Formats: sequence, C-alpha cells, structure tokens
Amino acid sequence: MTIEDLIADKGTVRLNLALNYANSDRDGLSLVPTGSKSYISVPTKNNIDILIGSLSLGYGLMRDTEIYGRGSYLYSNTRTNHLDKISTVEDNRFLAIWVGVNYQFKKDGATPALLGFAEAATLEEHQGTFHSFKSWMVGFTTYHAIDPVVFSLTSGYRFHLTRERGNQDYRPGNYLFLNPAVDFAVNDRVTFMTGMQWTVRKADRYDGNAQGFRRTSTDLKLGVGYGVSKDDIAQATFTMNASGNGVSSLQLNWRHTF
Repeated sequence: MTIEDLIADKGTVRLNLALNYANSDRDGLSLVPTGSKSYISVPTKNNIDILIGSLSLGYGLMRDTEIYGRGSYLYSNTRTNHLDKISTVEDNRFLAIWVGVNYQFKKDGATPALLGFAEAATLEEHQGTFHSFKSWMVGFTTYHAIDPVVFSLTSGYRFHLTRERGNQDYRPGNYLFLNPAVDFAVNDRVTFMTGMQWTVRKADRYDGNAQGFRRTSTDLKLGVGYGVSKDDIAQATFTMNASGNGVSSLQLNWRHTF
C-alpha cells in the first residue's frame, strides 16, 4: 500500500495533504558580543511548537514518470528564557513552493526496484525575502518486497546556492540524509512501518565564512498506514530524535487519487 503507489499511474492525479507538528526543548549558551572581538556566554532556554501544513499535486506524465508540485506554510510559537526574562514569539508565514519529477528506473523483481527524484524550490521565503531556484534536491528510493515485508532505503542530497540576506551573502548548509525502513503489511488495508533517518548538515555560510560547524543527527521513525478506500490512504508517522539535539514530530497525511 505504501510502496507500490510511489509514482502516479499515467494520466492520474494525486492530491496529498499533510500536517506536521514538531516540538523542541533546548538548553544552550548564546554568545553575546561585548566588544569587536570579545563575547560572553549567556544561558538560554527555548521551547518551540511548530505546525507545518503542506499541499501537493502529482500527475502521471508517462508510465514511469510523475511530475509534482507542493507548497508549505508554517506557524510556530517560541518561548525563550533569557537572563531570567521570559518572552514569546509567534511566526506565521509561507515557506516554499517546490516542483519536481519522480522516475522509476527499475521495478522490483530479482533485484530491488530503483526510483530517482529531482526537485527545485521555485519560490522560497527567508526572513522576508523571496528567492527562486536557490535550493535543489536529488535522491533515490530503492526497495525489495518479501511478502508481507518490504525493505526500503531513501536517500537525498539538498544543496543551496548563495542568496542575499540584507547586506550579506547567505548560503544555507547543504545536507544529506539516509532513511532505511521496514514496512509490514498486516492485511490489504493496514501497513506498519519502522525505520530511522540519519542526517548530516554543513554549516551555514555568511559572506563565504562558515557559521558554526557540521552537524549530524539520528531519528527513529514509527508509522501506520490505513487504506480508507481504493483511492484514499491515511498515514500517521511519529519521528523521535535519538541523537543530535533535534526535534520530535508527528505527521498526519491523507492522499487521494483521481
């Protein structure tokens, strides 16, 4: 149910709605400048709630090719304890519109199936400034089914081009992720999923200078999919950070095929 429909059939349209809730609670140190070359470390505590809504449409262009587009919107609420002063900040804004293509190079058989994808941000917001075609991603998915179990691996690399941020040139850090998973088909309607995601991200760069350092993180993933009808599938996926001081999240997803 969750693997065989990775690409829309020729001439069909797929509508996908997703709502992702994430939470992060962090204690850390903020560097406060006291001069041109001196800083002091100040304890800071942040608790953040994030809601991201996404809408995507995919169209089966050919038997093995799907084109798609998606847009996303963010709402966040951040509570900060800084020098024993508590403040709250809300953020409510458009994030990005991406377009991409999925292509199936090989179907599952004696050797695993192989699918590739490539996508670009046609419109992307960053601190009130909009950019086009400054972020790109390429990747693949491979899987092999041994009924009722499916072993899969998805990997992607997202890279960024330099964009302006005020009077500075800003380049977000590129990142790579690996997502191995095991799906278990309980019956023709219910599928359980378990897996992990490992991510490595380079430091952001300002005017060519690195800010921070390379970071890695590992997340554990648990999910369930339910076939509501022939054309409708609902999924819930819980992601829990295991290392790397990341966030935990819950994603609810509904897909309809026309």
